Amino acid sequence: MTAVGLSMTINGGAAPTVATFGVVNPATGDVFAQAPACSRGQLDEAMAAAQTAFWTWSADDKERRVVLGEMGDALEAAADRLAPLLTAEQGKPLEDARMEVGGAVAWLRYYADLETLPEIVQDDEHGYVEVVRRPLGVVAAITPWNFPVALAAWKFSPALRAGNTMVLKPSPFTPLTTLALGEIWREVVPPGVLNVVSGPDPLGAWMTAHPVPRKISFTGSTATGRKVAAAAADDLKRVTLELGGNDPAIVLDDADPEQIADGLFWAAFFNNGQVCCGVKRVYVHQRRHGALVAALVARAKAARVGDGTQPDVQLGPINNQPQFDRVSELVGDALTHGAVVAAGGSPLDRPGYFFAPTILTGVVDGTRIVDEEQFGPALPVIPYRDLGGAIERANGTTYGLTASVWSPDIDRACGIASRLDCGQVTVNVHAAIRPDLPLSGHKWSGFGVENGPWGLQGFTDLQVLARPRPHAQRHGGIGGWCDGVPVTADPLPGPPLFQARRVCVSPVERSRCRGLTALSR
Repeated sequence: MTAVGLSMTINGGAAPTVATFGVVNPATGDVFAQAPACSRGQLDEAMAAAQTAFWTWSADDKERRVVLGEMGDALEAAADRLAPLLTAEQGKPLEDARMEVGGAVAWLRYYADLETLPEIVQDDEHGYVEVVRRPLGVVAAITPWNFPVALAAWKFSPALRAGNTMVLKPSPFTPLTTLALGEIWREVVPPGVLNVVSGPDPLGAWMTAHPVPRKISFTGSTATGRKVAAAAADDLKRVTLELGGNDPAIVLDDADPEQIADGLFWAAFFNNGQVCCGVKRVYVHQRRHGALVAALVARAKAARVGDGTQPDVQLGPINNQPQFDRVSELVGDALTHGAVVAAGGSPLDRPGYFFAPTILTGVVDGTRIVDEEQFGPALPVIPYRDLGGAIERANGTTYGLTASVWSPDIDRACGIASRLDCGQVTVNVHAAIRPDLPLSGHKWSGFGVENGPWGLQGFTDLQVLARPRPHAQRHGGIGGWCDGVPVTADPLPGPPLFQARRVCVSPVERSRCRGLTALSR
């Protein structure tokens, strides 16, 4: 498998393109491969293929479970080939790349094995009513550059299991591994079910405005998420938006800095800080501030930064030039406003987008690196005196994805956790990311839910199925409940096609219903 030879997948086959675009290795800053650039006509072909495949694919849940399992097996078998490609385009160490591919396998197998049952609302002598989940149709999925394989799996695993088909577009910074997924699965996934396209702007805008998709699932920046939501609104498309996070960690006055430093450091610097739900700012009681800063500085200076293909490297480069520039800008702005560099503080003098792991002190709320999401290897550590004030500051941004509280007193930490305005709070660890747990952002951090049965439900519409019980067939009546009492229907005069019926069974129930009427076909 060579990066140069990768092609898009449309309707189960290779889709050559006329145009290509360069993909940069962030460890060198140089273009190392060309990726196919999807034309508007090819996007139409992908959408049409997905729409055609939907009716057959959505009809057989047993087949869908089998196919998802086979996708997981094929992906696992290809892990050693995919990991170097992922490292080359994203920058992360090889071991982290293998771990990411393994995570995608776990997501596929979770959704292949997930039992989905209808919700039975009524099952008695008066009738049977169940609520079922129906697939939406074609899903347009747009994924980011920080975890291109894993975050794609968060979308195609539940969407396909629910019975939808998909057109998937990776970030133009990291298109190659996702294109390779499409190639690997051509012999596994029925034609048209999963189409993979790639290209620079305006491909994403074409997808969100396209008339075929009934849902857009997007992971990326809040600014782009707003544009996606606006485009979807015109056609009333469903949306799931997993956007930015400015996640706080609150360290209580009874925490042991040396004991928690490893967990806290890697919660902030894993994947070089390019994690939506990573620690972005630390609030620590002033009595523990100096010791915690010292412990974090020791780990920042010891972290091995380099090309992800080299042995023992722990942190690779920032993925792309715009993000490298943003991290540099935010750190520079913090220094201008009085921040003190305890470790790092500047780019490394070498090719590529390398930035030294940075610990900042002397930073206050209102500084950009505290108020905004830096999404890179720079961490402000902020002292507090009053715990209530720290909680208020933690909640004081426009984001609300994850947060953590650090203390040996679990009950106390949990009490504080309940006061934090975000989708997930953890104690003595930051972020619990599993296929069976929901991830849902508050405020500007997103809309909708990913993962678990809740994530699958986000790719469905509700449908109520009401019918008589097999042994009690009735014709033309209405059944239901009134004030907790099961009722049936008595016909009233009216046209035979839509006949009004008064819903009641006795004088007492009739008085309670107060003349409730309904229409039945």
